[in-house]
Amino acid sequence: MALGKRKEEQQSLWVASTDLPKSPGHPFYVKLNALLAEAEFDAWVERRCEASYAETMGRPSIPPGIYFRMLLIGYFEGLDSQRGIAWRCSDSRSLCSFLGLGPTEESPDHSSLTRIRKRLPLEVHEEVFQFVLSLAQSKNILRGKTVAVDSTTLEANAAMKSIVRKEGGEEYKEYLKKLAVEEGIEDPSDEDLRRFDKGRKGKTLSNEEWESKSDPDSRIAKMKDGTTHLAYKVEHVLDIASDIVVGAEVHHANRSDHETLKESVVQAQTNLVLAGSEVAVEEVAADKGYHKAENLAWAMAWGLRTYIPEREEKRKWSDKPAELKRAVYANRRRVRGGRGRRLGRLRSEYVERSFAHVLETGKGRRTWLRGLLEVSKRYLIHVAAKNLGVMMRKLFGIGTPRSLQGGLGASSALLLAMLTALMTAMRDGVDRILAPTTEQPDGHRRLPSGLAA
Repeated sequence: MALGKRKEEQQSLWVASTDLPKSPGHPFYVKLNALLAEAEFDAWVERRCEASYAETMGRPSIPPGIYFRMLLIGYFEGLDSQRGIAWRCSDSRSLCSFLGLGPTEESPDHSSLTRIRKRLPLEVHEEVFQFVLSLAQSKNILRGKTVAVDSTTLEANAAMKSIVRKEGGEEYKEYLKKLAVEEGIEDPSDEDLRRFDKGRKGKTLSNEEWESKSDPDSRIAKMKDGTTHLAYKVEHVLDIASDIVVGAEVHHANRSDHETLKESVVQAQTNLVLAGSEVAVEEVAADKGYHKAENLAWAMAWGLRTYIPEREEKRKWSDKPAELKRAVYANRRRVRGGRGRRLGRLRSEYVERSFAHVLETGKGRRTWLRGLLEVSKRYLIHVAAKNLGVMMRKLFGIGTPRSLQGGLGASSALLLAMLTALMTAMRDGVDRILAPTTEQPDGHRRLPSGLAA
């Protein structure tokens, strides 16, 4: 075989589309597309999004199925920005095949994703999330009786130095300069202000006094690593039996856990009902940050059994309703039992793992969008992709495209490729059998090609 050499001269300006190289497709995305096609996802989402587009004739926009697939790619490929997603799709033939784009079609750019996201309401993104849950329900994966709840912080697309006072609009830098002058530092430089701010005692920043100009919905919060940033709070309600997230809510970062528990559990139950599940949530496990007597009484009134550890504190029941005391004592008894201890271990394992997949591996810890509404849209589809990964793992043995690396991954890839090739061959065979015979000029009838033998 002769040595091939890279050509430096200018290539031909015109190439026939039939001569363009075609990608066989990534085995993971091929199976994921088959899963979505089986559920008729594209036809469903186009009907759902039809009301958000004009009825007049014009240049067709990007199909909603492509838009949501690109957001799924953001999770599976570990891309946090729309620019990164758009570049990755344009650079990969297998991803273009997953999007359903031909060899001569360009993939959408990041600005197209922004336009479509702003055009589609939050309700559509919620329904796509529920569609994935219904897919899990149809595959007999979803359970939903026992759920675990936990929350974490999501770094906002806003800097702390951009905050201003709610009253008067004074910038933080001006505020620091005034404090530095009072301490005897004349005409401080930016470096002087940085050192002064880092070392001053009694430093506090209240969300009641300060807000971000660029993202007013973000709140000042302490992150998991101990640093202080403008952030959002995300809360997962996870079905322990199936590892499926049945509720993913984005809240203001300064809202406490016990304040958002009711909203998240009710939304999770709503998602289960809309997904076609007839199972009702019966047990709720959470950490001690969610413990509040009013929450426990509410859960008892709705027939929910709670497993929420409580802080060590003395309680006085003389001025409290009897329902609160009964709910607290019943929850305490369950937590100390064997099932309560097991659910506590499972809660810390499963929910923390869901955060690791979505925020760390899926690169969702920092959002590049602004506003609670826009952040919620993207995060819902990010978690829906995580649920699809769980389904892919249970159905086919792989949960992400990168799972195909290594020896076991290579075996799974080979198996998926063989199944895909077998399905293609069977489909082609059926097409040849059903193809009409052709009559020749001599009056004889010829069988379709491939069946003459």
